[in-house]
Amino acid sequence: MAIKNLLITGSNGCVGQYLIDWFLRNTRFRLYLMVRDKNKLPLAIQKNKRIKLLTCDIRECNRFSKEISQVNFLIHTATAWGDPKRAYDVNIKAFEELVGMLEKDKLEKIIYFSTASILNEQCELMRESLTYGTEYIQTKYKCFERLKESSFAEKTFAVFPTLVFGGTLNKRSKYPVSYLTSGLKEINKWLWMARFLKLDSKFHFIHANDIAQICGFLIKNYKEENYKGFKKFVLGQNFISIDDAINILLKRNGMNRYFSIPLTKTIMKILLRVLPIQMTPWDSFSIKKYNFNHVPITNPEKLNLKSYARTLQDVLRLAKLPGCNIN
Repeated sequence: MAIKNLLITGSNGCVGQYLIDWFLRNTRFRLYLMVRDKNKLPLAIQKNKRIKLLTCDIRECNRFSKEISQVNFLIHTATAWGDPKRAYDVNIKAFEELVGMLEKDKLEKIIYFSTASILNEQCELMRESLTYGTEYIQTKYKCFERLKESSFAEKTFAVFPTLVFGGTLNKRSKYPVSYLTSGLKEINKWLWMARFLKLDSKFHFIHANDIAQICGFLIKNYKEENYKGFKKFVLGQNFISIDDAINILLKRNGMNRYFSIPLTKTIMKILLRVLPIQMTPWDSFSIKKYNFNHVPITNPEKLNLKSYARTLQDVLRLAKLPGCNIN
């Protein structure tokens, strides 16, 4: 049986390196890794004989058009934010140019990474994300619309990660630390104050390791009759509330909670009007939206797999979050 070729973009990132590790351990695939700086990859990956590095900015991917044309599977995680022009050039233009280099007869499946921020509770496109969203959110919305109408829609799985944790908060982290995991230390600093507030806003989260095994399942178990047509998957564990998360952190740090002030949706709206806080349109919309839960969601258990981090307690343990030692 011929060895399949898998291209992963954004390979330097947290999710990208979990994907690399999963496919090296669980498949015989040849991995094409698109990276801007190969030195950010571990030496073991750089020297692995099953790996070919495509060192370039995705906006210059035409330098590797020959390799791209040999790809059987594409997992696209590369993204950009901050600058509107760069966000458009990377998130829409460069991606569509990359897809245009794929050979349709060889290509079996695309896994396209978007963001759950563009979806409402029923997992349908949320128009407000285009109206109020950052340049990152707006470009993800537009790219998703164009992709589902493209000639590649039949071969595409669109995945929408919720809040992503990954890596460890020590110097020996094997993987890059996700933005949310790195922010856990800052949350610990403010836990003494957070214990006096009660917020029932709901959210999902998922660990990058679980994202990798879901993507692996979708590719390894791919059968046209079972997964025909454009499909989307919101990746996350069952939702919890911010108040639940605070209680978990308090218990972990041995802190007591004698009382708490409920911050209802109405109170939050009033505070937005009276407090001198500078907020982006997306910040304001997110606070008014209040809840960030989706139905349905996909986690490893939904695919008869076992989650690496099913609970927030698992996430905190795996992140090696130090205690804050405040009573």
